[in-house]
Amino acid sequence: MKAKQVRRSGEKKRLKLFGTDGIRGKANYPPMTGEIAFEVGRAAAYVLKKKHGREMILIGKDTRLSGYMLESALTSGICSMGMNVVLVGPMPTPGIAFVTRSLRVDAGIVISASHNPYDDNGIKFFSSDGFKLPDSIEKEIEDAVFSEELEKIRPHGEGIGKAFRVDDAYGRYIEYVKSTFPKGRTLEGIKIVVDCANGSTYKITPWVLSELGAEVIAINDKPDGLNINAGCGCTHPEAVQKAVLEHRADIGIAHDGDGDRTLLCDEKGGMVDGDRIMAMCALDMKKDKRLKNNTVVATVMSNIGFELFLKKSGIKVIRTSVGDRYVVEEMVRKDCNLGGEQSGHIIFMDHNTTGDGAITALQVLAIMEKTKKPLSKLASVVPIYPQILVNVPVKRPKKIEKFPSVVEAIEKAGKKLKSGRILVRPSGTEPKIRVMVEGDNMNRITSIADEIADVIRSTMA
Repeated sequence: MKAKQVRRSGEKKRLKLFGTDGIRGKANYPPMTGEIAFEVGRAAAYVLKKKHGREMILIGKDTRLSGYMLESALTSGICSMGMNVVLVGPMPTPGIAFVTRSLRVDAGIVISASHNPYDDNGIKFFSSDGFKLPDSIEKEIEDAVFSEELEKIRPHGEGIGKAFRVDDAYGRYIEYVKSTFPKGRTLEGIKIVVDCANGSTYKITPWVLSELGAEVIAINDKPDGLNINAGCGCTHPEAVQKAVLEHRADIGIAHDGDGDRTLLCDEKGGMVDGDRIMAMCALDMKKDKRLKNNTVVATVMSNIGFELFLKKSGIKVIRTSVGDRYVVEEMVRKDCNLGGEQSGHIIFMDHNTTGDGAITALQVLAIMEKTKKPLSKLASVVPIYPQILVNVPVKRPKKIEKFPSVVEAIEKAGKKLKSGRILVRPSGTEPKIRVMVEGDNMNRITSIADEIADVIRSTMA
């Protein structure tokens, strides 16, 4: 199949493949089709083989039905260019980053759409060191997909690649996650609810917590390919809240479909978001002199109350654009070991190169076990300003600056707000415009957010 055939019928311009978090889309629609995945596999093998000279790419996935289709297509494309493939099956995204490093392969590929519904899917890459591929290499891969160059390179006979399945990948990752919990301490006497979102953590987190001595109640841990993130996980916290209260648990853990996020539920049923998780961990790490440069890296979405609280505690907050890629890049640049997003995507650089839901949960559990304080008390010290987020579906997210009426609505809203923040941006993972308003009065910020959202619906939807 020629690369130009990847384009949809009648389309003059080539498809834009890579966004802020890999390639995303509806499964079996461009760009998330088996044909395009095959071409992406060929292009990735071509680019990575030139750079590394080695011959192995790892592929893992979450529990979506379409993962089978895309896994096979990517494998076929990679092998057709003479590289070998290691298949690890369903595994959390951070587990794939870890195993990519552990096995010393050229790159890791994750087939997942994270917190999105089952009929979405995505393809994202990790480099051999477990970090996401740089934009420059993603561009090379995208250029190669639409180039005629690959048609000239077709290995034959012994030159074709092989695919291997690694059965102990789960075990490797489980043991590594357990090693991040303080030695000599256990979770005995702690009752924990884990909402696995019917995703790739369904075997990992309950197993880890049980082996550390906790009493574990796992919910939404029976994936069928269609129920990932469906009314459960960190995007639907009511499930874990209900279970915590029913079972009188000490804490609830809610993952997303690919396990790189975690939100927590305290013993009273209150949710604890990524800002409060980062704040608790930052204080603990500073006290133990483990917080590098006394700095936390967060995004523009993090609550101003979180930043002010840490500032009073002698901890600096650096803000980046939304997306874990930008958080990680800034952490590396500024030599920081803690960063993340309000959504629960927390990066502990001492342990992993990407957000890791299981490791995040263990760090908070370690604080609870050490201080003998309930989660509600630990989290309550972080003041959170009222904040509202409205997601407006659009056909194709575009830059806000191209719509004068939207810009005008934001400017007018800013004058009404008086004190607080307004952030309007295209989503990097979904066809939506996100409107975030933060201030000291919930009624005022709700009204302002709705006004901006209405203008976006009338001009951009």
